[in-house]
Amino acid sequence: MLSVVSPALAALIGLLVGVFAGYLVAWFVLHRRAEPEEVDAHAERRRILDALRSGGAVIGDIDDILAANEQATDMGLVRGNRVAIPALLDLVREVRRTGETASVNLDQTRPGRGQRAEQRLAVRVLRLQDGSVLVIGDDRGAALRVQASARDFMANATHELKTPVGAITLLAEAVEQAADDPDAVAHFSRKIQSESSRLSQLVTQIVQLSRLQGEPVTSSDEVLVDDVVGLAIDRSRQLAEQRHVSLTRGGEEGLVVRGKREQLVTAVVNLVHNAITYSDEKARVVVTTRTVEEHGDRKVAIAITDNGIGIGPEDTQRIFERFYRVDYARSRQTGGTGLGLSIVAEIVEGHGGEVTVWSKLGSGSTFTIILPAAPDEEEEDG
Repeated sequence: MLSVVSPALAALIGLLVGVFAGYLVAWFVLHRRAEPEEVDAHAERRRILDALRSGGAVIGDIDDILAANEQATDMGLVRGNRVAIPALLDLVREVRRTGETASVNLDQTRPGRGQRAEQRLAVRVLRLQDGSVLVIGDDRGAALRVQASARDFMANATHELKTPVGAITLLAEAVEQAADDPDAVAHFSRKIQSESSRLSQLVTQIVQLSRLQGEPVTSSDEVLVDDVVGLAIDRSRQLAEQRHVSLTRGGEEGLVVRGKREQLVTAVVNLVHNAITYSDEKARVVVTTRTVEEHGDRKVAIAITDNGIGIGPEDTQRIFERFYRVDYARSRQTGGTGLGLSIVAEIVEGHGGEVTVWSKLGSGSTFTIILPAAPDEEEEDG
């Protein structure tokens, strides 16, 4: 038996179905549009933070990290999904509550490479329109360390310059007083020449170091490592003969790096001279070259090995500091300035490499320069 629906009831049912369908469509459209907006907001935060040189993070209502860049993690501002520094978290909550922008300096001590690194963080915190909080942090520690290094360098350089200048002045007075004694005049004259040579070397190295400091090698040519080692040995042969030290070379041939040849020769010469100076007579100094692989990258290692007096663990941490000397008496006797290894470090770092040292007291030392290998033609074409 068929039931007949009245026109009015049919119209009401149609209206209800239409309203319900319209609601479903509206709900679907709104939610469909909201999800990309939410995703886009997160992506936009990350894009903005990644463009900053400073550490940056956006913190949500429940102190969760909505977005953060790598610098913020490296500085220790955030860890995982939370603010890592309690004092900073308190400041974030205060800014969220009051809406007033705040700044604070935070001193942090964090584990570093073999030591604990001091950080001086300058942090700014402000509330955004959506209620989240933006944190921007800069590590002022590196700049402060550079300033301290510059002050120390000037103080040490002044002290080191005073020593030969004062010696020359005293020796000149001694020559004047011994004018009637030819032997004394000759003796003091040789001393003056020695101190003058030391002063000249010191000034030259200070100028050289100031030119090298913090300057990467922007334009470079292909450099044959064989040529670098050959020139370094030739320039060191006279010193080796004076101290009766044998000087030999070995390892792979035909290796090529990119850089400035004269700078690389200077670096190897300084290491070879250092090895000869801190070796006893009839010792042996060997320069070897080889190819090494580091994290899939091909590199060239130049090692200078001696069987001299060696270096203690407490000194190996400081030998690349300017004016630092392991054996001050021997350094004074041989005319060392304490700048040779600093110059090596500056040259190698400017070429995108590193210099390492292995040493043991009484057994000798090995200094190794590691540089990126020049790409061959196939790699360049690829």
